[in-house]
Amino acid sequence: MDLGLPGEDDPHRTEVREWLAAHPHPTGRQLAEAGYVVPHWAPPFGLDADPLTQLMIDEELRVAGVRRPINPIGIGWAGPTLMYAGTVEQKERWLWSLLSGEEFWCQLFSEPGAGSDLAALSTRAVRDGDSYVVNGQKVWNSYAHIAKWGILLARTDPAATKHQGISYFVCPMDAPGIEIRPLIDMTGEHAFNEVFFDDVRIPADHLIGAEHAGWELAKVTLGNERVSLSGEGALWGMGPTADDLVELVRRAGGVPDPSLRDRLVSVWVESQILRVLRLRMVSAVLAGKAPGAEASVRKAIADAHGQHVMGVARDLAGPFGMLSGSGPVGGWGTSGAVVGDATWSRGFLYSPALTVGGGTAEVQRNIVAEKVLGLPRDP
Repeated sequence: MDLGLPGEDDPHRTEVREWLAAHPHPTGRQLAEAGYVVPHWAPPFGLDADPLTQLMIDEELRVAGVRRPINPIGIGWAGPTLMYAGTVEQKERWLWSLLSGEEFWCQLFSEPGAGSDLAALSTRAVRDGDSYVVNGQKVWNSYAHIAKWGILLARTDPAATKHQGISYFVCPMDAPGIEIRPLIDMTGEHAFNEVFFDDVRIPADHLIGAEHAGWELAKVTLGNERVSLSGEGALWGMGPTADDLVELVRRAGGVPDPSLRDRLVSVWVESQILRVLRLRMVSAVLAGKAPGAEASVRKAIADAHGQHVMGVARDLAGPFGMLSGSGPVGGWGTSGAVVGDATWSRGFLYSPALTVGGGTAEVQRNIVAEKVLGLPRDP
């Protein structure tokens, strides 16, 4: 598929290359101020770049070995919501340090009784003078223990219907009354947390948008989340790919077991289908169309694909697949694996989270059923 990227002599490409030559090792702040972190955003935070220019900038940064700041929830989810509904003062206050990666962000949405049914949340925020007093509990909050700020949904009108009466806040994670408890997953890593609010005061000017109108903003955030979790890697856009697995097998001399060969071919075919879907989404944007529910289609397929890739990798490792730190490399006829490559064993343990986090596989299929197939809403 020819996306028609700007040619070598395109002035936009030349401008990016000249900037990179002048900034061979740019800081996150320099990238943000140049508009290269989110070039599609409006100035001053972006360049108001069209899709082709965005892809060209991505290509030039990749060739130069320059990586954008790491702040996935901030840049991918909180930032677009602030751009959509934040005041001028709120944008200036938070977006520069968010884009530069100087201040890390987390998301405070899910609750023990409000996971897939997020609108059932019960955390309360009560207006008291120039602040809101927040009480409640959130769970599965990625990196809340290192975040400076969090995007928080809380109920401000308990008498309203379920999807009404919810407000959207920026929460300072060091506010008195916040307790963060670690949730260690089965990889042994501490990424998730549960967060408790005990009379936490959030300044009233940290409210984003109108009071009680937070559900619409939550949909903006979640819409960006669906796209953010649909990259090339098998683990929510990160980590190894099916191509990486095939290359490992090729270097090891192939797989003698025909069943494993078939499964390896299947996960590679899945990866190509996902690649085509990604190109279709890009092409739709280039044609001025909104992909809509296609993001949910791709996420639903990509999450299962990640589990398939890691399952094949584990089985390729043979008995070594039961060991932490093993990977599907080495001679298949003898050892079956070389202990020491933790990428794949960690990926296998992590992969069950794929069809739960960021909207469960069932939620994605409901979206596709309603928005694409026109089926009745799920009761």
